[in-house]
Amino acid sequence: MPAPRGSILVVDDEEKILKALGRALREERHEVIATTCPTEAQKLLAERNFDLLLVDNVMPALSGIDLIRQYTAATPESERAQILMMTAHATVENAIEAMKLGALDYLQKPFDIDELLVVVRRALEHQRLKTEYTYLRSERDEQFDHYGIIGRSRAIQDIIDRAERVADTKSTVLITGETGTGKELVARAIHDRSPQRNMPLIKVNCAAIPESLLESELFGHTRGAFTGANAAKKGKFALADGGSIFLDEIGTMSPTLQAKLLRVLQEREFEPLGSERTEKVDLRVIAATNRDLRQMVAEGRFQEDLFYRLNVIPIELPPLRERRDDIPLLVEHFVKKHAQRTGRRIDRIDDGVLPALQQYDWPGNVRELENAIERAVVLSTAPVLTARAISVLGTITPQNSGLPSLKLRPNIEWVEKETIRRALESARGVKKDAAELMGISQRALSYYLAKYRID
Repeated sequence: MPAPRGSILVVDDEEKILKALGRALREERHEVIATTCPTEAQKLLAERNFDLLLVDNVMPALSGIDLIRQYTAATPESERAQILMMTAHATVENAIEAMKLGALDYLQKPFDIDELLVVVRRALEHQRLKTEYTYLRSERDEQFDHYGIIGRSRAIQDIIDRAERVADTKSTVLITGETGTGKELVARAIHDRSPQRNMPLIKVNCAAIPESLLESELFGHTRGAFTGANAAKKGKFALADGGSIFLDEIGTMSPTLQAKLLRVLQEREFEPLGSERTEKVDLRVIAATNRDLRQMVAEGRFQEDLFYRLNVIPIELPPLRERRDDIPLLVEHFVKKHAQRTGRRIDRIDDGVLPALQQYDWPGNVRELENAIERAVVLSTAPVLTARAISVLGTITPQNSGLPSLKLRPNIEWVEKETIRRALESARGVKKDAAELMGISQRALSYYLAKYRID
C-alpha cells in the first residue's frame, strides 16, 4: 500500500528548521504549510483542517504545549489533526503533558530527517484509520462471494464481471438503474476490489442534502465562510483522497455544482467554500442516478461535458422484473437475515409463494422485496412463511398467479376482505381452492366469510 499523503502544518520559530522540514516533507508529496508564528498557526488551524500538526515546544509568545492545549479544546476529536511535538528540551513532564493533550508522539532535537519521516508516516496512517472509522466503516453481519450482490442471472453476472474489471483502474463510473436496484452495492464492490480498498469510500446522497449545504458538504469550508460556520470543516472530496467517492442521485445536482464537479473531474482540484487555496485530490469518482441523464442533457438540465466525464464506464442495473430467476435467492437471503435479526423461527417457505412472487413486477425492486419479506417475518406467528402472511401484510402479489393482488392500506380489515374476495374469484367460488391459495384452512376461511358477511 502506498504511503499516505497528507496536509501538514509545521510550526517552529527557527527558519532553517522550517525550510529543511518543508523540503523533506514535500519530497514525500505532502502538502506543507510552515510558519514561525504560533499566532499565525492558530489562525490557520481555525480556518481549515490539517492531517498533521508538527509543532515546536519552546517558542516566543506561545509555547507548543499551549498551542496544542488551545487547539484540542476548540476542535472536536473527529476533526482534529494528529499532533507531533518537537523539542530541544525534552522532559518527562513535557512528554506526558503533550500526550494528555492528544499528541501522538514527540521528537527530541536534534533528530534525523529519516526518523522524522517514519514518525510522520505513522501519524498519517493513524489519521487515515481514524477518518475511516469515523466516516466509513459500518458493521456488516455477513459477507458474500460478490460483495452482497445476490443473483445468478446472466445480467447480474455481467455486472459483477464489469465491476471486477473496472476495479483495477481509476476510471470514473456511472451506475444507472431504477430506485432499489442496488447501485450502492455495486459502488462498494468496485471500491472493495480496487487497489484503493484500504482507503476511504465516502458516500454522498446528493438528493438528501439541501442545495445550500451541498457545496460545503462536498468541498468543505473555512471558518466564517457562511453564517454558522464556526469552525473549518473538511469536505467529502478531501476525506476521500486516495480512495473513492460515491455520488448518489447525481441527477439532482444544481447547474452551479455541476460546473464545480466538472472541474474536479478534469483537474482533480477544488477550493473549499470561503477559501482561495486550491486543494488537489487523487481519487476515483463513482456516480449513480435513477434519472435519464441523456434526456436531461437534451433538455438543458444537465451539463453535456459533465455527463461524458461521468459516463466513462457505464453500468446499468436491470430492474428486478427483468431478473425474476434471482427472486428465490433473494427471498431466501432476506428470510434468513431478518429471522436472525428478530429472533423469529422460519423453517421454510410455503409451496407456491416463490412462483407467485416471481410473477410480480416489483416496482420498488430489491428494496421493496426486502421490505415485504421483513414485514412477513416480523409479524409471522408460525415457522412457515405463507402466501397469506405476505399478502395480508400488504405486498402487491402477482396477477394471474392464483394469489390476490393487493396494495398496502392501513385498514387491515379491508385488506383481509379484499384478499378473500380475490381468492374466491381466482378459485371461481370454490372455497377449498380459495383456502389453499391463501394458505389457510377451510375452517378459517369459513370464519372470515362469516366475519365479513361475504357471500
